[in-house]
Amino acid sequence: MSVIKVGVIGTGFSAKSHIEALRRLKCVEVAAISARTLEKAKKAAEQFGIPRYYGNEDDLINDQEIDVVHNCTPNYLHYYINKKVLAAGKHLLSEKPLAMTSEESSELVRLAETKKVVAGVCFNYRHYPLVAQVKELMASDEYGPAHLVYGTYLQDWLLYDTDYNWRLNEEKNGRSRAIADIGSHWCDTIQYVLNQKIVEVFADLKTVYPVRKRPVGEIETFKSGGQDSFEEIEINSEDCGSVLVHFENGAHGVFTVSQVSAGRKNFFTFEIAAQKNTIYWNQEEPNKIWIGRRDQANMELVRDPSLLSDFSSSLAHYPGGHPEGWPDGLKNLFIDFYKAVKAHPNPASSSFATFEDGHYIMKLIEAILKSHEEKRWVKVETGEVLK
Repeated sequence: MSVIKVGVIGTGFSAKSHIEALRRLKCVEVAAISARTLEKAKKAAEQFGIPRYYGNEDDLINDQEIDVVHNCTPNYLHYYINKKVLAAGKHLLSEKPLAMTSEESSELVRLAETKKVVAGVCFNYRHYPLVAQVKELMASDEYGPAHLVYGTYLQDWLLYDTDYNWRLNEEKNGRSRAIADIGSHWCDTIQYVLNQKIVEVFADLKTVYPVRKRPVGEIETFKSGGQDSFEEIEINSEDCGSVLVHFENGAHGVFTVSQVSAGRKNFFTFEIAAQKNTIYWNQEEPNKIWIGRRDQANMELVRDPSLLSDFSSSLAHYPGGHPEGWPDGLKNLFIDFYKAVKAHPNPASSSFATFEDGHYIMKLIEAILKSHEEKRWVKVETGEVLK
């Protein structure tokens, strides 16, 4: 497979990000795109110079030249489209969440195993050089075991009651919003870094605006409205909240998510308090990690390939002092994913989130919602995938 031909389903923020990152890979050609209408697909194809376009996902999936599909659609379509792609025997990279329920995600895990394809979920924060470096530092036991982990994922794009898009529609987004949308990233990243699952949760969530004013017409995620005509819509999903967590090795933690924190655009942070040192990373300043020490001066480790481990430095594509960020983390995810595709059917070492990882995140989200509703600690179900 000299050139891997890719089809992208969707034309929104995620799809545009995927297309840009895919074009930075030498082995990949974005060969087709599909949308809800042929007109919308044609417009996107012309914008990005994509040779083929389709007015529905079935035609793209059935295109015999397409080797891999990227599912960049709204949440409620993930399960149905993922199932179609897997049934067609094609490799698949799905935006998160993997599905709307853990029952659906369990079925997708089983189907991916049956079809023996490469299947991943787009949890991209694993793929920053310094996130990888923290993972290796913690695995080396140089700092000792973690005993407390805390962090945030804060945004402000839903600060006003007039802010609205499809993510506020429970039928399209699912029961959870802030937790499923951004809290899932925090959970996946910290589980990856520590190589420890979150096994128990206690959640306190809040809907700041039980009623929002939906503009007439549609607006894209992260874009301001400016509309003059509104209709009132009842909101059931959370705008913000905090979750206490227990890890399988006994470490404790807590994280806070918000989509209503003024001035916070994509403030994703984690801090690991270990036996000997503390490590802090901030996604908005991704080219350094802060290392706290009791008996010596604190220090910062900058993203410089010459200072990082072999694996971490492989994720840094430019010399020290040349900042890399969010688009580069997405590119690293795709490099890792397509390494596995090229090696298929022989297994290749990889770090991208698998369908099994995506399925566990679904169970974790459901445990968080149950905890909030019942006001108690809830264990994350660890039952086997349905066969």
